[in-house]
Amino acid sequence: MADEPTSTLQAARAQLRADLRAHALVIGEVTLTSGRKAQYYVDAKRAILLPDTFTAIGALVADRARAWGASAVGGVPVSAIPVACAALAAGIPKAFIVRKERKEHGLQRWIEGPVLTPGERCVIVEDVVTTGGSTIEALERVRGEGLTVAGVVSVLDRLAGGAQAIKGALGEGQGRYEALTTIDEIYPQRPDR
Repeated sequence: MADEPTSTLQAARAQLRADLRAHALVIGEVTLTSGRKAQYYVDAKRAILLPDTFTAIGALVADRARAWGASAVGGVPVSAIPVACAALAAGIPKAFIVRKERKEHGLQRWIEGPVLTPGERCVIVEDVVTTGGSTIEALERVRGEGLTVAGVVSVLDRLAGGAQAIKGALGEGQGRYEALTTIDEIYPQRPDR
């Protein structure tokens, strides 16, 4: 696939923001994966698994993967699966799943999906980044399997320190981190701003 025109990517980003606001933003106290309490929640899968949002995310993630020279996109279940599949639908050659635990039967693989060759450039994806913990775990597992992490893309960054943690785990000159949108763009009047 050819690179997407800038106007197409701008439209995809606008679609993503509008859909996250309309379908994924939940106001009220919740406990986050990190254990922290928050007064709002972004249930990104509510938006990601709608056709227009899925298409927009696919275009945006595929654009980053191509720009970074990556041929595979993946991350941990469940959050990364629809994001990786969206990129696959947008023309990225391979998607993969990084297991949290190795199966004790079958091929006992840490990374499920098509065979990835040693050194193959990959993009780790995540729906929402708060502390970055699960993203860093996936990044380390992928590197441990002999693959190259070209970068990390999150659909939404809660601006709670995750970006800095991910950048630290990537290391200087060892890949980039980019959020397709941030909580400030989705919920600018949030109480913890």
